[in-house]
This record gives sequence, C-alpha cells and structure tokens, in this order.
Amino acid sequence: MFTLEHVKLIAMKFLFSLVILGIILGAGFDVSFGNVFLITLVLTAVSYAIVDLMILSRSSNTTATISDFVLTFVVVYFMTDALTVGDSVFLATLISTISLTIFEYFFHQSVARNLDGKEERTERVNPTAQLSTEASEEIYPYDEEE
Repeated sequence: MFTLEHVKLIAMKFLFSLVILGIILGAGFDVSFGNVFLITLVLTAVSYAIVDLMILSRSSNTTATISDFVLTFVVVYFMTDALTVGDSVFLATLISTISLTIFEYFFHQSVARNLDGKEERTERVNPTAQLSTEASEEIYPYDEEE
C-alpha cells in the first residue's frame, strides 16, 4: 500500500512543515522544539492521510487546500493551546495556518504529479443508470394451441 513515493512525500511534508512551524511557533512565539516537533508529527500524519490521499484524489487542488487550511487550523490551535501557556495562541495559529496552506497548495501539485496513475482510484458511480430491455416476438412462454 505505501510505496517509496509515499515515504518521500511524507518526509518532504514533515520537513517543510517542521521548518515553517519552527520559524513561526518556535522563534516567533516561544514554543519549545519538542512541542513544535509533536505538532508537526500529528499534523503531517493526519493531513497526509485525510487530505492528500482521500480528498485530493477525489476533488481539486483548491478543495484539498481549503480542507488543509481548516484541518491545520484545528490541529495547530488545539495542540498549541494544550501544550503551551501563551496568550497569543490564535495569532500564532493563524500565521502558521496561512503559511502552511501556501506550502500545501504547491505540495498538492507534487502529490498529484507523483501519484497520478500509480494509485488505485475508485471508479465513480455513474448517476444515470444504463438500463436496457429485451424484446422478442413471443409474448407468452407457451403455445396457444395446446
């Protein structure tokens, strides 16, 4: 199920997210490296599984990016609030989420390019049924002469 391409994409997503969150949360809002690492780890796992594999394969990059924005905001906000005692959790979350969403827009293009055709895609159900009928010359299955 998970190929080398998945491992590369997850590693790239984790490293870029760690750098972005390290700069914004770590340097800008005094969040410890351990907390930044934990937030990045959870965010990478949840976001890759839900948005990059499920939503992106069934929708557009814009939809996946909006989904990533919402998911990132929720995860970063609640984890930062639980792990730190800072007063400006909302501002830190908003700046982090906007920065990560910009990265995610380009990351989704990379995911689509690297996994296109390599993943088993679920076939979409055709909403209009293709019905047909049979016709024959005989109306009754028995002869009328009997």
